[in-house]
Amino acid sequence: MSGRRPLILLHGWTMCGAIFDDLAARLGDVAQCHAPDLPGHGAAADRPATLDACAALVAEQVAAARAPPVLLGWSMGAAAAWRYIAREGCGALAGLVTVDMSPRLRPAADWCHGLKRQSAEDIMRATARIRQDWPAATGSIAANMFATPAGAPGLAPQQARRLILSQDAAAMQALWEDLLTLDERATIAGIDRPYLVCSGAQSRVYPASAATWLAQAAPQARHQVFARSGHSPHLEEPAAMSDALRRFIRALPA
Repeated sequence: MSGRRPLILLHGWTMCGAIFDDLAARLGDVAQCHAPDLPGHGAAADRPATLDACAALVAEQVAAARAPPVLLGWSMGAAAAWRYIAREGCGALAGLVTVDMSPRLRPAADWCHGLKRQSAEDIMRATARIRQDWPAATGSIAANMFATPAGAPGLAPQQARRLILSQDAAAMQALWEDLLTLDERATIAGIDRPYLVCSGAQSRVYPASAATWLAQAAPQARHQVFARSGHSPHLEEPAAMSDALRRFIRALPA
């Protein structure tokens, strides 16, 4: 296609669309970027804090695009993209990018690619902490975004925690519990568009096997690993991430 490709950027749980400002600026030559706040967050705090509401917002964004867009979903944003695809299919999309996410968070007898080193009991305890003392829980949420205690260029863990604390605690708790019900494994094999699966080699949130599984399950997927990143390669290695996305977008069929 001529001109810039529409790119819809879907943020993670407790974040907001502005988290993509630097990435959008870096990709301005190849993409027309849209980074909405997802339901329950920021300017969309009045929308229901559910993955279904997130998928509905994605549908609105896709319908408003001037050409078939690329969806990029980071963490919960990936869940929103998969839920949209489960409901609407891939027909309106040019491509998909997901960043450090698993299609199922909870472990199961046939699933070991969920939250990293977290048993069902560990997840229950973490959920209780989120319900009982949200301010305390936000510290570990912020720290786990990054590979190192220094955080990312331009975003220290303390700054990330302030952003998390700016969100409504009840909405964040509701979305967390909805995420724990996520199981979009059956959706992945039907993603018949070019698909870039991104992961951070030092992620504290998801194991490398989750991205490997996605890349093997989706017919047009390939896996890109960011060696110095944790859960947030677009923040931790912004130049490498933007270069990978630029190559992906330029290679899409017209």
